[in-house]
Amino acid sequence: MENLTSKDIKYLNSKKGIQALLRDKELNIQRAVRNINYIKTLKRLQKELIKMHEEVIEKNQRVIVVFEGRDAAGKGGAIRRITERINPRHFRIVALPKPTEEEKTQWYFQRYINKFPKAGEIVFFDRSWYNRAVVEPVNGFCTPEEYDRFMNNVNDFERMITSSGIVLVKIYMSITKEEQAKRFDDIKSNPLKQWKITPVDEKAQELWHEYTKYKSLMFDKTNNDYAPWKIIKANKKTFARVNAMKYLLSKIPYDKNREI
Repeated sequence: MENLTSKDIKYLNSKKGIQALLRDKELNIQRAVRNINYIKTLKRLQKELIKMHEEVIEKNQRVIVVFEGRDAAGKGGAIRRITERINPRHFRIVALPKPTEEEKTQWYFQRYINKFPKAGEIVFFDRSWYNRAVVEPVNGFCTPEEYDRFMNNVNDFERMITSSGIVLVKIYMSITKEEQAKRFDDIKSNPLKQWKITPVDEKAQELWHEYTKYKSLMFDKTNNDYAPWKIIKANKKTFARVNAMKYLLSKIPYDKNREI
């Protein structure tokens, strides 16, 4: 019990504390304490997200939250924790597949605009129009001309979004090459997760430096006052989820004293 506070010991003697202790094959008290603290922090932040979301609904606000990051960076997991307790009738998660033949003939931004929020709604993009800034040029899914056109237009596009009254929040989940490799191994060895691996994922490690180059260009070009990027270190999933929640709450004003 070295270095444990009386509060830690109280937590460990609770139902959740016992569950945390039994999660691992080997007894790890410090890890169990960290897990309990994470769960308590998650619950507190989810209560704040409910308050914030209720005001979005009441005030007919429109909010877009863009999650970007390398493959296996934890974008989906962060979105799930954020949306776990809020009103399901007033948010959507958008993860678009590759464009259809018809969509390829349209203005690039059109299929994303079609998913934009109505009044009183938050839309979470699990990858967004920024596919064309990084994933597409790295993997040869767009021409150099299409890439240049996107990079020349995206700031004006986002300026139109924000000037129309939509709140635009951009979050980038950042992991190391070693952590990505570890997560890929975990996914491949887990029958319940294997569906997540795509041909693009299979090449991610090989193309690591190309991703880095285009990612840096994206930040240099699109980190603006009206639509800044928030880079969250995501090697530790619990840390990343908590910080994504805190950042989102900081970007949308709401009454912290309201009751739920």
